Amino acid sequence: MDPVEITRLIEAGFDNAVVKIVSDDNTHYQALVVAAEFEGKRPLARHQLIYRCLGALMGNEIHAMSITALTPAEWQARSGETDG
Repeated sequence: MDPVEITRLIEAGFDNAVVKIVSDDNTHYQALVVAAEFEGKRPLARHQLIYRCLGALMGNEIHAMSITALTPAEWQARSGETDG
């Protein structure tokens, strides 16, 4: 499955999310999702929100996905660490 298609599906499930999907083989993916909806949620709940966007594709067309799910503040703090 094309990473661009996965990006669109995830973006459709969130308001103003930043989504970056990378894959070498179009079955195993790395995802970065930055969304305000993650605020106050534990990592498992954040992943479940992403899985909900992808539905039955998970485990089928998308064999495996490594997810980094951050709030905008977490992303800003992490980005600031790498800039300095």
